[in-house]
Amino acid sequence: MRLNNLSLVNYKSFDSADFELDPRINCFVGNNGVGKTNVLDAVYHLAFAKSYFNPITLQNIRHDQDFFVINGQFEKKNKQEQVVVSAKRGAKRVVKRNGKLYEKISDHIGLIPLVIISPADRDLIIEGSDTRRKFLDAVISLGNHQYLTSVINYNKLKDQRNALLKYFAANHKFDSDALAVYDEQMIPLGTYIHEQRTSFLERFTPIFKEFYQKISRSASEQVDIFYKSDFTDVDPASVFKNAQQKDLQLQYTSAGVHKDDLIFNLDGHAVKKYGSQGQQKSFLTALKLAQFELIKNETGTTPILLLDDIFDKLDEDRVSQIIEMVNNDQFGQLFISDTHPDRTERVIKETHQSYKMFQL
Repeated sequence: MRLNNLSLVNYKSFDSADFELDPRINCFVGNNGVGKTNVLDAVYHLAFAKSYFNPITLQNIRHDQDFFVINGQFEKKNKQEQVVVSAKRGAKRVVKRNGKLYEKISDHIGLIPLVIISPADRDLIIEGSDTRRKFLDAVISLGNHQYLTSVINYNKLKDQRNALLKYFAANHKFDSDALAVYDEQMIPLGTYIHEQRTSFLERFTPIFKEFYQKISRSASEQVDIFYKSDFTDVDPASVFKNAQQKDLQLQYTSAGVHKDDLIFNLDGHAVKKYGSQGQQKSFLTALKLAQFELIKNETGTTPILLLDDIFDKLDEDRVSQIIEMVNNDQFGQLFISDTHPDRTERVIKETHQSYKMFQL
């Protein structure tokens, strides 16, 4: 998978821009605030129909403008693909593939496998469980459209169940049969989601551990990921039933796979509390590289890799280790942003691969 051309109109800081891209390495360099990260985010937008940094679509429109357009010309397995993502104030965002409008934007997810490594990834460690579930869902959905549909349908039912619980409280009434209608639909969906997350982590965790060892260069540090879920080792039918009284009091669904979490550990302790800044950076980078490797193995397509402000995330020696992987064709097309052109070009030249430098 590679992106040959990228065109932007009124996207974030750009009024108009057009980039003819190298099939291997593309470096966007310049001072802070010139739009380096915005270019990488535009590429992410083409893959996922949303921004990585600001999911509120209209806030990605350039100030004082009414719309934005992102146009990408891709090549996937020797086939040309054109993807256009656009948004207009007062209207829904639009995603087109080869000139044809998607009826459901979720149908687009998976066409363009892509992984981003960014300083913003630290949210995976410091924020709540919702951020880690979104990470899980994004990775699994790339190769499993049924999973994405199941998550969407489960969350719709959960929201409807929550509305019913609020109705019960407001009207001082309770109808167990009405609540059971939602429980009966959510149980098989939750079971499937739990099974897929469990299976994913069994495949993902060994790859993650291997990458951590490479990046940290420490065989003594032991990292692990644990899956915390209300659906683990229980009868799924009991999950909602056992939480029913609590749900009625709280007026929302307090148990289920929408409460799942990932526990990140280093030497048996939480990375969030006990990991140094360098250990946390290595942990996050290993997570994303494992994501890349798993997608590559399971889809048969090498994802596009975005390295946003990578020197802020890792020291130059560790960045060089990652870039060296280009030489053995572990990676395909790379996009890199950095504030220091000379530093970036020095590291990139060591790969002996083709590259382009874009000074913004």
